Order: sequence, then structure tokens, then C-alpha cells
Amino acid sequence: MQLATPYYIIDEKRLLRNLQIMQQIRQQSGAKSVLALKCFSTWSVFDLMRQYMDGTTSSSLFEAKLGHEKFGGETHAYCVGYSPEDILDLAGFADKIIFNSVSQLETYYTLVQNKPLGLRVNPGFSCSHFDLADPARRYSRLGVVDRNSLEQQVPRLSGLMFHYNCENDDLATFSQQLDQIGACYGDILKQMSWVSLGGGLYFTKEGYPVEDFSKKLADFAARYNVQVYLEPGESAITGSTELVTRVVDIVHNEIDIAIVDASVEAHMLDLLIYRLSAKLENEPTTGHKYMIAGRSCLAGDVFGTFHFKERLKIGDEIRFADAAGYTMVKKNWFNGLQMPAIAVRRLDDRIEVVRSFSYNDFVTNLS
Repeated sequence: MQLATPYYIIDEKRLLRNLQIMQQIRQQSGAKSVLALKCFSTWSVFDLMRQYMDGTTSSSLFEAKLGHEKFGGETHAYCVGYSPEDILDLAGFADKIIFNSVSQLETYYTLVQNKPLGLRVNPGFSCSHFDLADPARRYSRLGVVDRNSLEQQVPRLSGLMFHYNCENDDLATFSQQLDQIGACYGDILKQMSWVSLGGGLYFTKEGYPVEDFSKKLADFAARYNVQVYLEPGESAITGSTELVTRVVDIVHNEIDIAIVDASVEAHMLDLLIYRLSAKLENEPTTGHKYMIAGRSCLAGDVFGTFHFKERLKIGDEIRFADAAGYTMVKKNWFNGLQMPAIAVRRLDDRIEVVRSFSYNDFVTNLS
């Protein structure tokens, strides 16, 4: 099936690999998984995902609504700062409401006291490769730091959330930090019924010791008699999606530069924010070298520099890997560039275009 570029394509078979690992972890550890919608919220594949996951977790009212309406299962609501309107709406459908601070919990407690309530805790350490994404960075506003304040709120709480990882693929580091949480907060955890360990754990990476990870989770749950939740985002969808583009021009300025019909600024913004290069699957280590650039007017709109077996020509297809997590949720209309359609390769290999965008979508995006 020939689709007009640019488009994102989600491969359900690749997605299924990640989901089956999550299912294995639940069977071996008892830990539940709720999808982090801040990372991925393309609901056209939720029918498959809900078979292997327990629900969703959110960072805003709209994400919580999306999870409740499109995914089902448990709806965990979290936000760094709720408004009164948010709380009144969430009180009608959220299964758990998690607060970021003691002040927000105290402000809204009387409105939601009949709900299972949680509080985010900042343990003072983290595993992050980027200061921008480090929840324990200096002056962090994410979670309660003062243990005395936390202790005073225990009677109001049924659970705690610790979200302190970002792409942590090292089991030894995770284990050591989980032991620290137990040592620092174990007495409080024993008074809770659940604990969320957040996201940022790369347990679907090839070769990750899933059984050892599961045992660590099971031991932690048994020691403190809590239901453990994981909040996978990237781990749920890693390797499942490509951004498919086509070369529209080739120029030379000291190096060969191929311009494609997409944009890092508009369609893979996470790369620009974290100053990362896009990925090409099975890229050769030698061959013809090109800088691949987007067609926006931003000078730094560059996907990266790659090798190709053959010389590129106008009309050639270039497919960027790992274009789902923190990517599709950030796509935008910068420069009025054509928004990539969204396609899904279903388990039966049928390709379905689930969303396409037109000039009218651009016109109505603002006002």
C-alpha cells in the first residue's frame, strides 16, 4: 500500500512484543502497568494495549479523560498543579487522584476525600541522562521532599508515587534505589495499600533481565504489603513506530544535504529539545554520507547525519525509527507544514490510515 508521505506508522506486531513483556512482569511480580499518556496517547491502538495493561496515568485533566474514555481500566490522575475545575471534573471518573504537593492535597481534600488519594514523593535521587528531565534536579518542584510533611498526610492517603527514573536500563541501579526507598519510607509504605514506581524503566530493552526485575518487584510488594504499579511510556511503545518521509531536494554545502518532506521541529520535537539525532534501522557504517534535514525554515532543523548504501535521489524514502514516544504527542503545525498522517499496521498486516490532516486542520488549530 503506497501512502503519501509524511506519515507515522505504528506496527502492532512490534508493539505486541513490548506488551507481552509487560504481561510477563505482571504474572511473575504481581505489578500492574498503567500507560503514561504523556509519552504516547495515540488511541487507535488502545484496543490491543488494553489487553495487556491495567489502565492509564495522566499529567492533566484532558489526558485523564482520554484514558478513561478510550482506554478504560484504571484511570490514575496526576498533575503538577490542579485547578479547582480540574478537581471537580476528575472527581466524577478518576479511580485514583495523585497530588504533587501537600498544599494541593490540603486545598482539595474535602472535594475528593471519598477517592483513593496519593501523593508524589521526591526521594532526592534519580536516574536521568538529562538535567531537563531529572525529577530530582536542584529546586525541583516535583513531589514532596520533606518527610515530616509527608507523615502528617498519611491518614489521608492510600498510596505514594515515586517517579524518579528516565530511560533507566540498569537493573542494579534500579535495585539499589528501590532499596533506598524502602529504607527511607518503608514505615510509611506499610500504611499504604499501593505504590507507583513511575515510569522511565527500560525493561523492554533487548536483553533486559526481566525475571530478576520481576523478582525485585515481587519482593518489594511482599515486604511492604502494597500493590505495585509501573507507569511505562517509552517501554510500552519503543521500537514500534516510524516516521516515513521522502527526499524533496538535495543540496551541497561542504557536505551533501538531503531535505525531506518532514521536520524535526514539527514532527520529532523531542530530538530537538534533547539535542539527539534520529535513528535509522540497519544503517550501514560506511557508504554515502548525508545530513538529513527537515524542510522548515529553522536553520537547525536536522535529523542527523547518516550513511546510505546508494546515493540518495529526489523521491527516495527515508524512515526514521522510534517515532512514537514523546514524539507524536508533541507534533505541531510549525511553518504550516503538512502534518504526517497516522497509519497502523495491524496484527494481520493490514495497513489502516487512522488519521489524516488537511489544510482545514491547520486553519482551525488556532483561531
